[in-house]
This record gives sequence, C-alpha cells and structure tokens, in this order.
Amino acid sequence: MKAAVLTEPQHLQVMDIELPDLKKDEALIQVKASGVCGSDLPRVLGNASHYYPNVFGHEFSGIVTKVQENNKGIKVGDKVAIAPLKPCHQCEDCLSGNHALCKHYSFIGSREYGAWAEYVKAPLTNIVKLPDATDMIHGAFLEPLTVALHGLFLMDFKPMSTVAITGMGTIGLLTLQCAKLMGAKEITVFDIDDEKLAIAKELGADHLVNTMEPDFRETIMGITKGKGFEMVLETAGVPMTEMLCLEIAANKGSVMYIGTPHKAFTIEPKQFEFMNRKELMVRGSWMSYSAPFPGREWTIGAQYLGEGRIRVEPLIGKTIKIEDLPDAFKEIEQGKISGKVMITF
Repeated sequence: MKAAVLTEPQHLQVMDIELPDLKKDEALIQVKASGVCGSDLPRVLGNASHYYPNVFGHEFSGIVTKVQENNKGIKVGDKVAIAPLKPCHQCEDCLSGNHALCKHYSFIGSREYGAWAEYVKAPLTNIVKLPDATDMIHGAFLEPLTVALHGLFLMDFKPMSTVAITGMGTIGLLTLQCAKLMGAKEITVFDIDDEKLAIAKELGADHLVNTMEPDFRETIMGITKGKGFEMVLETAGVPMTEMLCLEIAANKGSVMYIGTPHKAFTIEPKQFEFMNRKELMVRGSWMSYSAPFPGREWTIGAQYLGEGRIRVEPLIGKTIKIEDLPDAFKEIEQGKISGKVMITF
C-alpha cells in the first residue's frame, strides 16, 4: 500500500509499505479521508516523532475491509471513524473511565502507524460506526470534533449562557458550532486573523474580536456590559489568550483550557487573583474520552456529522492526494495554507 512515511527527521516520503497484520479483535480499514493535525507539524517539520520510520494520521474515516475474530458487531463494508487512543483498559484511570489519563497507552498515528496510508488497522473497541449519510471527509473530522465536545462536557456547559472562545483554528471553530448546538445564548470569538473571524461569523458567532486591535478590551466591555462571559473556552494554546480567558470571565464564571501550550505562561499575582476574586472554576481538558470507551463524545459527534449539523467545509484549507503530502508540508511551513489539510483516497 502507499503511505507517507517520515523516514528520518524532516524527511517525508511517499512509498510502498506492507499492509498491517491483524491480531485478534482488530479490523483493517481502507482509509477514505485523513487530516493533518496541528500536533503533526512538530513531528514532521521538527524532531518530535517517537521513532523512525513512522506513519502519522489520527484524524480519519474509512471502510472496514477485514475483521479478525469479530464479536463487536463490526462488519465488512461499515463506514467508520476511529478513536486513535489505545489505553491499557486495566489501570486505575482506565477503570475509572479516565482513559485519556492512562500512563500505559499507545496511539494510532504517533506511537504506531496511522492513516496517512491506504490502509490502517484498529482495535474493534476503537471503531465508531458513522451514519450511512455521512460524507467521508466529514467523518474524518470526528476526532477533532470530540475534542471540542469533551471540553464542553467537562466544564458542565450551561445552555443560555454567554460564551467566549479564543482561537479560531479547527478546534475553536468546532467548539463554536457545538456550543451553539448546545444552546449558548450568545457567542463571542477571538482571533488575530480577520479571515478566520469571518469564517466564525459564517458559522454562527454573534460577536468578533480581533485582539490585535488596540481597543479590543473596550469592545469586550461593550458586549458584556462590563460583566464578562459566563463560559470561556481557550483553544489557541498561546500565553496571551491563556491569560485573557481569566481576565474576561465573569464572576463565578467557568474557564476551560483546551489548547495545547508550546510556550511558557507567566502569571503575575494580580492576574492570578482573577481566579480568587471572581471565584472562577478553572479546568483543563485533555483529548476526548469517557466511559464507556470511547465515550459519548464519539457517539454524539458521529450523530452531529451524520445529520449535517456540523459544517466542516469552511475549515478545510486544501484537499490533496497522498502523493502531494510532502509538498503540502512545504506550503504549510511557508504559511501558504490556512486551514485543515485533508488527504483523500
């Protein structure tokens, strides 16, 4: 089969490799669509791969082509997406339903070969059936969609609340749509890119705030009448927005950190006091799993996608074939692609 293989640091090559060997309770999936995640960038463009050679790709959909010792109701021809986390299912965290906190996990698309290939294998317990009407590119968005849903569920999202979301990348735009579906009263979004803010407006945002504008704090005061936002979600993972979330949260507000940080975040005592003085509930969200594995995030997300209630087309920057992936990474590095890169087979 064809696969995009990282043969050594910063060297991605499309080549023929052997099909995966199936073990008990595994299925072979013919990949139909696979995305490039932000977490893949340091692996391909830097030196963050766990080993070489490696095949990435953990956001994908496909068709079941072979099942080994099936007892999970999965059959050949099923249209599916895959939960990429492979927890041990035996440790205290797993048995408590906190699979993302497992210390003995593997992961399809980073710790073992993923879906930047024509075929990939997965445990039957990781397979999520998609509604028959689901477009395969839409199905490949299930994994990032579950990240958004997981954060909203963890913060005990309240309908008819005022919501702020920082960062209008893939996760931010999906969080926006989920918050709207879950009954948000009013949603304000933040970014430094007017094009991304325009996409957010198209997807249902009520207010747009460009934090590069010198008077953006005055804009926030006008939107909230000086009260702040009841529900605040951080998806950018940068120090400025990590701090901003504490500042713009209302008294007794909830702040959820979803974005993965890559730089040091320094907080001054007066800034820390936002948490104390406003009695904020501040929490982090990691991945997208709950009990029973992989969790309601996956079943609800699949339903949303199958019913066409989540729009993904505005999130896609470029759709390519597997042969074009090395060149696409050069364009990503040069800043020529904005939005999700999707590989179709």
